[in-house]
Amino acid sequence: MMTSKRVEHTLCSLSFETTSDYNANLQTLLTLIDNSQKNSIIVAPEVALTGFDYENFDAVTAFASSAIKSIKKASTNKTVILTIIEKRDGGVYNFAKVFHNGAVIYERAKAKLFKFGGEEKYFVEGNIDDIDFVVVDGIKIAILICFELRFKELWCKCEGADIIAVPAWWGKIRAKHFEILTQSLALINQCYVVASDAKNEECTRISAIISPQGEAFYNGNKPCLEVKYNKKDISLMRRYMDVGIE
Repeated sequence: MMTSKRVEHTLCSLSFETTSDYNANLQTLLTLIDNSQKNSIIVAPEVALTGFDYENFDAVTAFASSAIKSIKKASTNKTVILTIIEKRDGGVYNFAKVFHNGAVIYERAKAKLFKFGGEEKYFVEGNIDDIDFVVVDGIKIAILICFELRFKELWCKCEGADIIAVPAWWGKIRAKHFEILTQSLALINQCYVVASDAKNEECTRISAIISPQGEAFYNGNKPCLEVKYNKKDISLMRRYMDVGIE
């Protein structure tokens, strides 16, 4: 979705704990969205509303419909990016979704499942060809979902993006990998990276926004890390260090 009107945007990386209470998680998300500035581009952790609650998978997939309706309402004058588990055509998928002005304007299923965590036993794998840009107010946004961050061919599919969103449920024992990969992704693609991991015990508890120059800002104890988006930072980096990205 594209508009010609120029507006100022704020990048927001969320980090909060996903509990066993799906409705409480949704309310946490909605409150953070409501407290964010107008025209914010907000990234929440992977499966932030339910977690990978395999023991209650029917309840997880049933929750998706009402959650999507609520987030649509909350996305007026804002952009919200997260993943939601849904059942379709007899299979279960981990869908990345982009909400904007009351609608889902882009979605695609996770294309690289984390087999070390057994995701392939529960989910149908998405198609790499579905990885594409979504355009909001002239800003090109790409999404890599957690484990997808490790695949260099997917980095190439993000080339030319202004922002790469990384919703994640990343293991804390590999926290340094998450930091290095997200920072490197911003440097290679000369763009902003907005990464969001959950505050659950097994996760890194890191949310970060990395600039096109590779400067990393981390959330600390903030549930919402905010950085102003500046298109000029992207243009200047691509002109200064010309590697052929347009």
